[in-house]
Amino acid sequence: MVKRKVLVWLDWPEDCFRVEAPPRECPDAVVVKSERAFLRELPDATHAIVWNFEKKWFARAPKLRVLATPGAGRELVPAEADLPPGVVKYHGEYHGAIMAETVLACMFAWARGLYAAYGWQTGADRPRKLWPRVDLSPLCRRVAGTRAVVLGYGHVGRAIGARLRANGVAVKGVRRRNFGELPAALADADWLVLALPGDTGTDDVVDAETLALLPPRAVLVNVGRGNAVEERALVRALKRGKLAAAFLDVFKREPLAPDSPLAADGVPNLFRLPHASAFSPDYMDLFFAELKRRGGLA
Repeated sequence: MVKRKVLVWLDWPEDCFRVEAPPRECPDAVVVKSERAFLRELPDATHAIVWNFEKKWFARAPKLRVLATPGAGRELVPAEADLPPGVVKYHGEYHGAIMAETVLACMFAWARGLYAAYGWQTGADRPRKLWPRVDLSPLCRRVAGTRAVVLGYGHVGRAIGARLRANGVAVKGVRRRNFGELPAALADADWLVLALPGDTGTDDVVDAETLALLPPRAVLVNVGRGNAVEERALVRALKRGKLAAAFLDVFKREPLAPDSPLAADGVPNLFRLPHASAFSPDYMDLFFAELKRRGGLA
């Protein structure tokens, strides 16, 4: 019988995405902090827990039977079709609970006037006012009773939908098998939430034609992947008042480059996050707890 060896290489710039000591779910794990150290230990590993793994590395891993990554996206590890016989792959499925809070934060901040009030406070995008009570009043509304379309209704999308429903939002989940229902759903949507992956033919699925189906009061929130949005079309819709606002956590090119249309000054009601919707100090705790629960550490 091959002795189990769990090899963990989760070294990332952000603190919450980095592991520097064995997790409590696997105290005997070997934790490394560089590609060189990972490749040195890989020949004896039965489990490889990583952010990225190159297909050619399978030749170095004759004992490998589990490849696991915290990431929900498929970009950094080989596809299922490229796995050697006997190797099982696990992707994180826990992100939705965190990302749903980011989506709700955007929705509440917009609906309850926080962004408008801040604009008057700073004078950044409107005349500075110390007490804009009358001006702010017509901009505030309740989130409860609004309608959201969640495009991309997998693990993340369903978690977002559940949290929105708990706050009184009517939710329409749209995925590949019911994509034909999207136009009718958009016509009366207050929110379009994108939780799409980047590897399933989703390029520019939200284009000028799709944006035109939304009422002008609608707000776009993208926490999926940036390839899904036609960026110039989005900028035009915001500038022409065809869309109320957009909250973007992801972009076609990351890091966001100065020459991106979404990096330009003067795009009204465009709010950007640096791919941060899943930031949380318990991110890795949630990952290892889920991996153990699903049998990925056995």
